[in-house]
Amino acid sequence: MEHVVIIGNGISGVTAARHIRKLSNKKITLVSNETDYFFSRTALMYVYMGHMKFEHTKPYEDHFWKKNKIALKKGWVSQVSIHNQILHFEDGTEMAYDKLIIATGSKPNKFGWQGQDLEGVMGMYHKQDLDNLEKHTPLCKRAVIVGGGLIGIELAEMLRSRDIDVTFLVRETSFWNGVLPQGESQLINRHIREHHHIDLRLETNLKEILADEQGKARAVVTDKGDTIECQIVGLTAGVSPNIDFLKDSPIETDRGVLVNRYLETNIPNVYAIGDCAQQREAIGLRRPVEAVWYTGRMMGETVAQTLCDNRIPYNPGHWFNSAKFFDIEYQTYGWVFAKPKEYEEQFYWEHPDGTKCIRISYHKNTKEFLGINTFGIRMRHEVFDTWLTEKRTVDHIIKNLRKANFDPEFFSRHEKAIIAVFKEHLREKSALRVS
Repeated sequence: MEHVVIIGNGISGVTAARHIRKLSNKKITLVSNETDYFFSRTALMYVYMGHMKFEHTKPYEDHFWKKNKIALKKGWVSQVSIHNQILHFEDGTEMAYDKLIIATGSKPNKFGWQGQDLEGVMGMYHKQDLDNLEKHTPLCKRAVIVGGGLIGIELAEMLRSRDIDVTFLVRETSFWNGVLPQGESQLINRHIREHHHIDLRLETNLKEILADEQGKARAVVTDKGDTIECQIVGLTAGVSPNIDFLKDSPIETDRGVLVNRYLETNIPNVYAIGDCAQQREAIGLRRPVEAVWYTGRMMGETVAQTLCDNRIPYNPGHWFNSAKFFDIEYQTYGWVFAKPKEYEEQFYWEHPDGTKCIRISYHKNTKEFLGINTFGIRMRHEVFDTWLTEKRTVDHIIKNLRKANFDPEFFSRHEKAIIAVFKEHLREKSALRVS
């Protein structure tokens, strides 16, 4: 019986295992040393905040795996022997495979800061990070978070829920402005500072982390010369594919494990999916490495089909994503660039309360709808997905926003205001073209 071994029990690996089981009777083994069972990584913050217990983050009962004949192996893979298809574990054990799926996810970035390995310095990605945070919380009066991305904002919300003072070091001139246009980025700046009383320091880098006599973090030093006393340092300056164990392997890697559209590596019978996979050729405008939950799930479904004799390419469809900036929900569909492309026009509307906005991107010549950002407004994914596929015009989007609205009460109050601002936007663009 063919043996499929999957390294990693995150959403990518587990989805692959589940779908291979649906389609076949192959022998399946899931390998991980993070936890005994699959859990929802995005729910870790809610465990810390007291909204749920860790056992509530497991989508499946513990008996699910035995019932579905999916074996679980706990351990760290230290080496992959391609010539004889053997996995070597750090404890000295081995495991043979016929097909191998690498789904090892991401690890927090570290940039060689002095003191980055001190006790009290942590990322916020793995279950062990949550345990480490709980360990250091009782004696923590102030935490410093380094890096202004989505993981950083989640960690800030977690710490504030325990009334811990937070200083946020962000190297950019405005929060997440490599992704967000100016209006949205400044909206988040204000929200962080005014509503959650966080010490947000823009254009500020970490220089070093200082230790106390016990080897614990006691302060950080910034490139501005400031020393900030703290007991927890959160390193959230992005993530990178977790592929160090492949450094002596013939499996080709760059930032991640290089794969084609079928998620195949350069080695027969070896595949890579999820955060650790890197597309050799970018798909549309998507990045070659995407550390996104839903793309990991889609890759798991795709590779399962291929391993079960239905070889199909990975097709993630239109870009979308969602997140929360404390209590402000964020959604994006299609492409809205922080710095508009030459062909791109953008329309921006912001509510007077400063917690809700939309930005619509469209082609300046054809008026084709290209994408939308929404903050504080929930929209329906399937509606925007259809509009992007049908290449609808921006006028169609504005006229039919109500159909995409997930919160009916919102547009009953503000739809007229959005349309009025859009008409003024068009008049201004028309005047500029005439002049």
